Amino acid sequence: MASSSLTKPQMCGLLSHHFHIVGAFIVSLGDATLYMFAVAEARKKAYAYVYRNYDSIKDFEEMRKASMFQSAK
Repeated sequence: MASSSLTKPQMCGLLSHHFHIVGAFIVSLGDATLYMFAVAEARKKAYAYVYRNYDSIKDFEEMRKASMFQSAK
């Protein structure tokens, strides 16, 4: 029966994990900011443009003429 010894605990380099967490936090904030300006703001502007020029009555009349509704003739 061979006795196996336990591995020694790591005493050096424990602070490096802290720097990895800080770096990950900074990268995630950068990604969130980039997404906000590149995607979300552009999407908001596109929706605002569409709904500023959207005419629901005109759309309804076009769909009614195309026979999309059974109850509105």
